[in-house]
Amino acid sequence: MPRRIIGFHLDDEGHWVAELACGHGQHVRHDPPWQSRPWTQSAQTREARIGSVLYCRKCERGEPADAWQERVEQ
Repeated sequence: MPRRIIGFHLDDEGHWVAELACGHGQHVRHDPPWQSRPWTQSAQTREARIGSVLYCRKCERGEPADAWQERVEQ
C-alpha cells in the first residue's frame, strides 16, 4: 500500500528509517550495489523526500504501528 513519508530517524544501528504516515517505519539504506539511495546521506535530500510515497508491506499485512512512533509522541 502506498504511504507518504512524514519524517526520518536513525535506528539503533545508525541506519535511516523513513517514518510513514500510517505509523510504520521502513529502512531506506544506501548500500550499493544492492540499494542505491544516495538521497539518504544528507539532511537536505532526506527533507526533499518528505511527502513522497513508499510502498508499505506492513500495512498490507495489517501490522500495528511501529515502536518509533511511541518514542516520537513522548
